[in-house]
Amino acid sequence: MPISLEEYQVAQMYMVMKMQRQNTSGREGVEVLVNRPFEDDVYGKGWYTSKVYRFQSKAPAWLAAFAPKDALVMLEEAWNAYPRCKTVIKCPYFSKFSLTIETIHRADRGQSENVHCLSKEQLAARQVETIDIASAATDYWSYAIGSNTLDLSNFKSMKTARGPPLNGWQDRCDPVMTAYKLVTIDAPYWGFGYRIEQALLAGERALFLESHRNCFGWIDEWFGMTVEQLHELENGSDCSANEKISKPVLLTDAEDYDQIISHNSEDICSKQAMPNSKQQGLAVDR
Repeated sequence: MPISLEEYQVAQMYMVMKMQRQNTSGREGVEVLVNRPFEDDVYGKGWYTSKVYRFQSKAPAWLAAFAPKDALVMLEEAWNAYPRCKTVIKCPYFSKFSLTIETIHRADRGQSENVHCLSKEQLAARQVETIDIASAATDYWSYAIGSNTLDLSNFKSMKTARGPPLNGWQDRCDPVMTAYKLVTIDAPYWGFGYRIEQALLAGERALFLESHRNCFGWIDEWFGMTVEQLHELENGSDCSANEKISKPVLLTDAEDYDQIISHNSEDICSKQAMPNSKQQGLAVDR
Protein backbone atom coordinates (compact mmCIF):
# COMPACT_ATOMS: atom_id res chain seq x y z
CA MET A 1 0.00 0.00 0.00
CA PRO A 2 1.31 3.52 -0.79
CA ILE A 3 0.69 4.64 2.78
CA SER A 4 2.67 4.44 6.02
CA LEU A 5 2.24 1.77 8.68
CA GLU A 6 0.70 4.35 11.01
CA GLU A 7 -1.66 5.67 8.34
CA TYR A 8 -2.88 2.19 7.47
CA GLN A 9 -4.36 1.68 10.96
CA VAL A 10 -6.61 4.70 10.39
CA ALA A 11 -7.33 3.73 6.77
CA GLN A 12 -8.38 0.22 7.75
CA MET A 13 -10.72 1.39 10.52
CA TYR A 14 -12.35 3.93 8.21
CA MET A 15 -12.68 1.43 5.36
CA VAL A 16 -14.32 -1.25 7.55
CA MET A 17 -16.79 1.25 9.00
CA LYS A 18 -17.77 2.67 5.60
CA MET A 19 -18.06 -0.70 3.83
CA GLN A 20 -20.22 -2.06 6.64
CA ARG A 21 -22.55 0.91 6.30
CA GLN A 22 -22.72 0.57 2.52
CA ASN A 23 -23.54 -3.14 2.66
CA THR A 24 -26.13 -3.09 5.45
CA SER A 25 -29.85 -2.82 4.70
CA GLY A 26 -33.09 -4.07 6.19
CA ARG A 27 -32.48 -7.70 5.20
CA GLU A 28 -28.73 -8.17 4.91
CA GLY A 29 -25.54 -6.71 6.24
CA VAL A 30 -23.42 -6.57 9.36
CA GLU A 31 -24.63 -6.45 12.95
CA VAL A 32 -22.04 -5.50 15.58
CA LEU A 33 -22.60 -7.41 18.82
CA VAL A 34 -19.49 -6.39 20.77
CA ASN A 35 -16.95 -3.60 20.22
CA ARG A 36 -14.64 -3.09 23.19
CA PRO A 37 -10.98 -2.92 24.27
CA PHE A 38 -9.17 -6.12 25.28
CA GLU A 39 -5.81 -7.12 26.72
CA ASP A 40 -4.09 -10.51 26.90
CA ASP A 41 -0.61 -12.00 27.19
CA VAL A 42 -0.25 -12.83 23.48
CA TYR A 43 -1.40 -9.69 21.69
CA GLY A 44 -1.18 -7.13 24.44
CA LYS A 45 -3.73 -4.33 24.21
CA GLY A 46 -6.15 -4.01 21.33
CA TRP A 47 -9.78 -3.96 20.24
CA TYR A 48 -12.14 -6.95 20.24
CA THR A 49 -15.24 -7.16 18.03
CA SER A 50 -17.94 -9.75 17.53
CA LYS A 51 -20.19 -9.48 14.48
CA VAL A 52 -22.93 -11.29 12.59
CA TYR A 53 -22.76 -11.28 8.78
CA ARG A 54 -25.90 -11.88 6.72
CA PHE A 55 -25.12 -11.89 2.99
CA GLN A 56 -27.35 -14.69 1.74
CA SER A 57 -27.83 -13.09 -1.68
CA LYS A 58 -24.10 -13.20 -2.36
CA ALA A 59 -23.82 -16.97 -1.93
CA PRO A 60 -23.09 -18.91 -5.14
CA ALA A 61 -26.12 -20.65 -6.63
CA TRP A 62 -24.81 -24.17 -5.96
CA LEU A 63 -24.58 -23.44 -2.21
CA ALA A 64 -27.90 -21.60 -1.94
CA ALA A 65 -29.58 -24.49 -3.77
CA PHE A 66 -29.22 -26.94 -0.87
CA ALA A 67 -28.42 -24.79 2.17
CA PRO A 68 -31.18 -23.03 4.16
CA LYS A 69 -30.91 -19.30 4.79
CA ASP A 70 -29.57 -19.68 8.31
CA ALA A 71 -26.71 -21.75 6.92
CA LEU A 72 -25.39 -18.59 5.27
CA VAL A 73 -25.20 -16.52 8.47
CA MET A 74 -21.58 -16.12 9.58
CA LEU A 75 -20.26 -15.24 13.02
CA GLU A 76 -16.98 -13.34 13.28
CA GLU A 77 -14.67 -12.64 16.19
CA ALA A 78 -11.71 -10.32 15.68
CA TRP A 79 -8.82 -9.24 17.87
CA ASN A 80 -7.14 -6.13 16.48
CA ALA A 81 -3.88 -5.42 18.31
CA TYR A 82 -2.32 -3.47 15.47
CA PRO A 83 0.10 -4.23 13.84
CA ARG A 84 -1.08 -7.79 14.63
CA CYS A 85 -4.65 -8.95 14.06
CA LYS A 86 -6.59 -12.20 14.16
CA THR A 87 -10.06 -12.96 12.81
CA VAL A 88 -12.05 -16.18 13.27
CA ILE A 89 -15.19 -16.84 11.22
CA LYS A 90 -17.61 -19.69 11.93
CA CYS A 91 -21.00 -20.82 10.69
CA PRO A 92 -23.44 -22.37 13.19
CA TYR A 93 -25.12 -24.51 10.53
CA PHE A 94 -21.81 -26.04 9.40
CA SER A 95 -20.48 -26.57 12.91
CA LYS A 96 -17.15 -28.08 11.78
CA PHE A 97 -16.34 -25.17 9.48
CA SER A 98 -13.84 -22.48 10.51
CA LEU A 99 -11.83 -19.80 8.75
CA THR A 100 -8.97 -17.97 10.47
CA ILE A 101 -7.12 -14.92 9.17
CA GLU A 102 -3.94 -13.86 10.94
CA THR A 103 -2.36 -10.60 9.80
CA ILE A 104 0.99 -8.96 10.46
CA HIS A 105 1.56 -5.47 9.07
CA ARG A 106 5.08 -4.30 8.23
CA ALA A 107 6.62 -1.17 6.77
CA ASP A 108 8.24 -2.95 3.82
CA ARG A 109 7.68 -3.72 0.13
CA GLY A 110 6.46 -7.29 0.56
CA GLN A 111 9.89 -8.91 0.67
CA SER A 112 9.70 -10.38 4.19
CA GLU A 113 9.84 -14.18 4.40
CA ASN A 114 7.81 -16.37 6.78
CA VAL A 115 6.57 -13.50 8.94
CA HIS A 116 4.10 -15.87 10.61
CA CYS A 117 6.91 -18.22 11.76
CA LEU A 118 5.40 -21.32 10.17
CA SER A 119 6.94 -24.77 10.57
CA LYS A 120 8.54 -26.65 7.67
CA GLU A 121 5.36 -28.70 7.26
CA GLN A 122 3.17 -25.60 7.21
CA LEU A 123 5.46 -23.86 4.73
CA ALA A 124 5.26 -26.88 2.44
CA ALA A 125 1.45 -26.74 2.49
CA ARG A 126 1.22 -22.96 2.15
CA GLN A 127 0.26 -21.29 -1.12
CA VAL A 128 1.49 -17.71 -1.52
CA GLU A 129 -0.31 -15.03 -3.51
CA THR A 130 0.50 -11.36 -3.96
CA ILE A 131 -2.46 -9.01 -4.28
CA ASP A 132 -1.85 -5.70 -6.03
CA ILE A 133 -4.42 -2.92 -5.45
CA ALA A 134 -3.77 -1.65 -8.97
CA SER A 135 -5.03 -4.92 -10.47
CA ALA A 136 -8.62 -5.68 -11.41
CA ALA A 137 -10.46 -9.00 -11.01
CA THR A 138 -13.39 -10.21 -13.11
CA ASP A 139 -14.45 -13.47 -11.41
CA TYR A 140 -17.79 -14.16 -9.67
CA TRP A 141 -16.64 -13.01 -6.23
CA SER A 142 -15.18 -9.76 -7.50
CA TYR A 143 -18.63 -8.83 -8.82
CA ALA A 144 -20.47 -10.17 -5.75
CA ILE A 145 -18.28 -8.26 -3.30
CA GLY A 146 -17.00 -5.33 -5.32
CA SER A 147 -18.90 -2.10 -5.74
CA ASN A 148 -16.00 0.30 -6.20
CA THR A 149 -15.78 1.55 -9.79
CA LEU A 150 -12.80 3.79 -9.04
CA ASP A 151 -10.09 3.56 -11.68
CA LEU A 152 -6.88 3.72 -9.66
CA SER A 153 -4.84 4.07 -12.84
CA ASN A 154 -6.14 7.66 -13.02
CA PHE A 155 -6.43 8.33 -9.29
CA LYS A 156 -4.38 10.95 -7.50
CA SER A 157 -4.96 12.06 -3.92
CA MET A 158 -5.72 15.75 -3.54
CA LYS A 159 -4.45 15.86 0.05
CA THR A 160 -1.28 13.79 -0.31
CA ALA A 161 -0.52 13.96 -4.08
CA ARG A 162 -0.02 10.18 -4.03
CA GLY A 163 -0.96 8.11 -7.04
CA PRO A 164 -1.75 6.86 -9.48
CA PRO A 165 -0.30 3.38 -8.69
CA LEU A 166 1.08 2.64 -12.14
CA ASN A 167 3.14 -0.37 -13.19
CA GLY A 168 6.01 -0.94 -10.73
CA TRP A 169 4.63 1.53 -8.17
CA GLN A 170 5.56 -0.82 -5.29
CA ASP A 171 9.27 -0.26 -5.91
CA ARG A 172 9.03 3.52 -6.19
CA CYS A 173 6.46 4.77 -3.69
CA ASP A 174 7.26 6.24 -0.31
CA PRO A 175 5.73 5.64 2.19
CA VAL A 176 4.90 1.98 1.67
CA MET A 177 3.68 -0.96 3.77
CA THR A 178 2.47 -4.55 3.37
CA ALA A 179 -0.13 -6.65 5.21
CA TYR A 180 0.90 -10.32 5.42
CA LYS A 181 -2.22 -12.45 5.79
CA LEU A 182 -2.28 -16.14 6.69
CA VAL A 183 -5.64 -17.67 5.80
CA THR A 184 -6.41 -21.09 7.29
CA ILE A 185 -9.66 -22.78 6.33
CA ASP A 186 -11.18 -26.07 7.45
CA ALA A 187 -14.37 -27.50 5.94
CA PRO A 188 -14.26 -31.26 6.61
CA TYR A 189 -17.43 -32.21 4.77
CA TRP A 190 -17.39 -35.15 2.39
CA GLY A 191 -18.53 -34.36 -1.11
CA PHE A 192 -18.58 -30.58 -0.97
CA GLY A 193 -15.98 -29.51 1.62
CA TYR A 194 -13.30 -28.82 -0.99
CA ARG A 195 -15.74 -26.75 -3.04
CA ILE A 196 -16.62 -24.65 0.02
CA GLU A 197 -12.93 -24.13 0.76
CA GLN A 198 -12.19 -22.93 -2.76
CA ALA A 199 -15.25 -20.67 -2.86
CA LEU A 200 -14.37 -19.02 0.44
CA LEU A 201 -10.72 -18.57 -0.50
CA ALA A 202 -11.84 -16.87 -3.71
CA GLY A 203 -14.26 -14.73 -1.72
CA GLU A 204 -11.58 -13.66 0.76
CA ARG A 205 -9.18 -12.85 -2.08
CA ALA A 206 -11.82 -10.62 -3.71
CA LEU A 207 -12.58 -8.98 -0.37
CA PHE A 208 -8.91 -8.27 0.30
CA LEU A 209 -8.57 -6.62 -3.11
CA GLU A 210 -11.76 -4.57 -2.87
CA SER A 211 -11.21 -3.40 0.70
CA HIS A 212 -7.64 -2.29 0.11
CA ARG A 213 -8.48 -0.54 -3.12
CA ASN A 214 -10.98 1.37 -1.00
CA CYS A 215 -8.36 2.12 1.65
CA PHE A 216 -6.32 4.01 -0.92
CA GLY A 217 -9.21 5.33 -3.00
CA TRP A 218 -10.75 6.93 0.12
CA ILE A 219 -7.47 8.43 1.36
CA ASP A 220 -8.75 12.01 1.10
CA GLU A 221 -11.65 11.09 3.39
CA TRP A 222 -9.62 9.54 6.24
CA PHE A 223 -6.27 11.33 5.92
CA GLY A 224 -5.62 13.45 9.03
CA MET A 225 -8.05 11.54 11.24
CA THR A 226 -6.94 9.78 14.44
CA VAL A 227 -7.65 6.33 15.86
CA GLU A 228 -9.49 7.95 18.78
CA GLN A 229 -11.77 9.90 16.43
CA LEU A 230 -12.58 6.74 14.49
CA HIS A 231 -13.46 4.79 17.63
CA GLU A 232 -15.99 7.51 18.44
CA LEU A 233 -17.40 7.33 14.90
CA GLU A 234 -17.56 3.53 15.11
CA ASN A 235 -19.92 3.67 18.08
CA GLY A 236 -22.41 5.77 16.15
CA SER A 237 -21.95 3.77 12.96
CA ASP A 238 -22.49 0.45 14.77
CA CYS A 239 -25.75 1.67 16.30
CA SER A 240 -26.97 2.98 12.94
CA ALA A 241 -26.15 -0.28 11.14
CA ASN A 242 -27.78 -2.39 13.87
CA GLU A 243 -30.98 -0.35 13.56
CA LYS A 244 -31.08 -0.94 9.80
CA ILE A 245 -30.86 -4.70 9.93
CA SER A 246 -33.50 -7.06 11.29
CA LYS A 247 -32.63 -8.15 14.80
CA PRO A 248 -33.44 -11.91 14.78
CA VAL A 249 -30.36 -14.01 14.07
CA LEU A 250 -31.10 -17.14 12.06
CA LEU A 251 -29.33 -19.89 13.96
CA THR A 252 -29.80 -23.61 14.27
CA ASP A 253 -28.78 -23.85 17.90
CA ALA A 254 -28.75 -21.10 20.52
CA GLU A 255 -26.08 -22.94 22.51
CA ASP A 256 -23.79 -22.99 19.47
CA TYR A 257 -24.22 -19.24 19.13
CA ASP A 258 -23.36 -18.56 22.78
CA GLN A 259 -20.31 -20.77 22.53
CA ILE A 260 -19.02 -19.19 19.31
CA ILE A 261 -19.28 -15.53 20.30
CA SER A 262 -17.84 -16.05 23.80
CA HIS A 263 -14.27 -14.81 24.08
CA ASN A 264 -12.16 -17.91 24.58
CA SER A 265 -8.73 -16.68 25.59
CA GLU A 266 -7.16 -20.13 25.27
CA ASP A 267 -8.30 -20.41 21.66
CA ILE A 268 -6.96 -17.01 20.62
CA CYS A 269 -3.63 -17.75 22.29
CA SER A 270 -3.23 -21.00 20.38
CA LYS A 271 -0.86 -20.72 17.45
CA GLN A 272 -1.25 -24.28 16.15
CA ALA A 273 -2.64 -24.82 12.69
CA MET A 274 -5.89 -26.77 12.49
CA PRO A 275 -5.55 -30.39 11.34
CA ASN A 276 -6.49 -31.14 7.73
CA SER A 277 -6.87 -27.44 7.04
CA LYS A 278 -5.85 -25.45 4.01
CA GLN A 279 -3.38 -22.61 4.47
CA GLN A 280 -3.15 -19.71 2.10
CA GLY A 281 -0.49 -17.06 2.58
CA LEU A 282 -1.40 -13.76 0.98
CA ALA A 283 0.89 -10.75 0.95
CA VAL A 284 -1.51 -7.92 0.31
CA ASP A 285 -1.58 -4.14 0.54
CA ARG A 286 1.55 -3.74 -1.51
